[in-house]
Amino acid sequence: MSARVLVVDDVLPNVRILEAKLSSEYYQVFTASDGPEALEVVERDNPDIVLLDVMMPGMDGFEVCRRMKANPAVSHIPVVMVTALSDASDRVQGLEAGADDFLTKPVNDMALFSRVRSLVRLKMTMDELKLRRQTGERLGMVSTEAEINVAGAPVLVIDDNASDNRHVKRHMGEGFDLMFEADPEAAIALAREGDPDLVILSLDHKGTDPLRLTSRIRNDAATRQVPILMIGEESDNERIAKGLELGVTDYLLRPIDGNELTARAKTQVRRKRFQDQLRESVEASITMAMTDPLTGLYNRRYLDQHLEMAMQRNRTAGKPLSYILLDIDHFKAVNDSHGHAAGDRILQQFSRRIQHSVRDFDLCARYGGEEFVVMMPEADRALAEKVGERLRHAMEEAPFETGEDAGSVAVTCSLGGATLRDDEDAASLMKRADMALYEAKGAGRNRVVMSD
Repeated sequence: MSARVLVVDDVLPNVRILEAKLSSEYYQVFTASDGPEALEVVERDNPDIVLLDVMMPGMDGFEVCRRMKANPAVSHIPVVMVTALSDASDRVQGLEAGADDFLTKPVNDMALFSRVRSLVRLKMTMDELKLRRQTGERLGMVSTEAEINVAGAPVLVIDDNASDNRHVKRHMGEGFDLMFEADPEAAIALAREGDPDLVILSLDHKGTDPLRLTSRIRNDAATRQVPILMIGEESDNERIAKGLELGVTDYLLRPIDGNELTARAKTQVRRKRFQDQLRESVEASITMAMTDPLTGLYNRRYLDQHLEMAMQRNRTAGKPLSYILLDIDHFKAVNDSHGHAAGDRILQQFSRRIQHSVRDFDLCARYGGEEFVVMMPEADRALAEKVGERLRHAMEEAPFETGEDAGSVAVTCSLGGATLRDDEDAASLMKRADMALYEAKGAGRNRVVMSD
C-alpha cells in the first residue's frame, strides 16, 4: 500500500534514518525541520500520515498536533508522535492533543511499518467519506458536523482475567457503559447486538486466539467498523503487528496506566462516532436525489460530480485511479423471456454482487439501463483488471433468481476498464472504458478488457 509520509524532526540524522527506511518500502516521503514548516507542508501537500518528533525548539510536537487537529481541512490526517519520552503522562498529553499513536526512539522497523499501514488504511476510508460528503454539498445538500461527545459510550471488554477487568472498571466505569464478556462466542454475539463504540481485547485471553477473534470481528458486516483496542505485553510485538494488519486500531502495553487507557479509549470512540456521523451525513444527503431507486446504488448524476473531485484529489496526491464499466450480456433477451419484473430483480441482485466484490471505499453506480460503474481510487491497471475478473466471476458463478415461480437464469457481464492518465479529463477516461467494453462485447462477451 503506497502512502505519502511527512517526517518532522529538528535533528537531520533522525530525519534521514526515517526517510531511508520509508523510501525502501516505496513510501513517498516529505520532511520538515520544525513545527511551522510542518504545518505548512501538511496544508500544501496533504500527506497520508505524519511522523512527528515531540521535542523540538519553539513549537513542540504537542502544539503542532493540537493545531492540526483544530484545522478541519487536515484534522483527519493520522499523527504518530516519535519520542524518547517513556512516561505515561507524556503519552496521555499526546493523546489529548490528538495523536493517534507513538513510536519510541530508536524506532523499531516492524513497529514503524505496522503503524503506518494500519493508520493509512483508516485515512483512506476517512478521505472517501469526507469526499462523498463534499460531493453532496456541491449538489446543494446540507451536511454539518456536531461536536463529538464520548460520554456513556458502550465499550465491550473481552478478557478472562478478573484482575484486568477490575482495573478497566476502576478507571473507565464512570465515563463509559462497560460490558464484560470472557466467552468468545458470547462476545461475538454481544458485539453484534450491543453495538459497542469500542472493543477492548486482551492478547492474554486463555480461552481463545485473540488474533482469530479480531479477524472474525473485522469480517462480520455488523461489527466491521467498530475500533479494537488490544492490550498486550512488551514481548507481544510480533502478535501486535499482526493484529494491526488484521484491523486492530490501537494497542496498550502492560502495566496499564489508567489515564492512558481512558485517553486512548476516548480517542477511538471519538473517531468512530465521527465516522458514523460522516456515513449518516452521506446517506441522509444523497439518498433521494443521488441514488438509483431500483438498486440503491449511486446514480449517474452523482457519479459525474464525484469522479471529477476524485480525479483532482488523486492527481494532487500522485496516486492512480481506475474506472470499470459493466454491461449485462443479452439483458434484452432476459426481459423478453422473463418479463420486466424479473429483469428488475436481476438488476438488484447484480448490484449487490458488485458491492460485495469491491472495497468499502470504491464507488459503485448504476450508469443507466443494464450498465454499471465501479470507480476505484488508488487502484492501478493491474489491480483494476484483477477486480474486473472478480466481478465477472461473481456474476457467472451462480444463477440469478427471477421470482417465486419463474426459477433462475444464468447471467454474465462484459467489462471495460481504464486507468487515469496524467493529462486526461473525465470524459476521456469514460470514453476509453466504453471503448474497452465495446471490445469485450465484440470478442464474445463475458470477459474483461482494459484500455491500454
